[in-house]
Amino acid sequence: MQILVCVKRVPMVGGKIVILPNGQELDTRMSGFTISPHEECAVEEAVRLTERYGGGVTVLTLGPAEAADQLRDMLALGASRAVLLETDGREWGPMATAATIVDAIRGEDGGYDLLLFGNESADTGGYQVAVRVAHALGLPCVTGIKAIEITENGGTALGSVRARREYHGTEEVFDLPLPAVISVKEGINLPRYPSLPGRLRAKRAVIEQFAPDWRPEGLKKLGLRVAATERRRAEILGTGTDGVPVLLALLIELGVLK
Repeated sequence: MQILVCVKRVPMVGGKIVILPNGQELDTRMSGFTISPHEECAVEEAVRLTERYGGGVTVLTLGPAEAADQLRDMLALGASRAVLLETDGREWGPMATAATIVDAIRGEDGGYDLLLFGNESADTGGYQVAVRVAHALGLPCVTGIKAIEITENGGTALGSVRARREYHGTEEVFDLPLPAVISVKEGINLPRYPSLPGRLRAKRAVIEQFAPDWRPEGLKKLGLRVAATERRRAEILGTGTDGVPVLLALLIELGVLK
């Protein structure tokens, strides 16, 4: 079973979000980088499927040369092959990204039995690339999936895939012929920690690199802005024993004490 997992390099945002003066990009100079949590779960799911049914996992990303670091992280988790569609650092829109991924897939010999994506990226959250890739390739597609099962057709031959997702407190079940495109959500599994041998193997691995031409698209970014947040102010009621009467009065006002 050959599985392709598409991932995206995104900044680790654990502190204050800063936008560059041009209003077009985030200031990531003080940020680390990772891949989206949904996509990490997609890689883990692909590795588990190939451990059961055999085959290999290819991870692919469209991004700058530095994105090779994230591909090596996925190789350390158990992926067997990595492909970098290297860009000059400019942000690609969902239409251009999907079209470039489609070109890369069509250029592969043999194709893939299953294409996995994260449900959405952690930065832009567009929810589009998986659907656009499936449409361009004429493949069935389901999104927001929390469980995947492969049906075997006559011994070792792969038949179809059953995908499940939660919707308004109920479970939806989809049976799809292979090949198919599926986007998964965080929580479908618990990704493993990379082993030391896995990290050493990933460090030595050769990452296949290609340089696709820049693709402009109809969508145009006007600018970014940081959403306003609620400001809260702390008030010191008192210190030491002087603060006890004020504290008691406040607890009585809140109804905690009577």
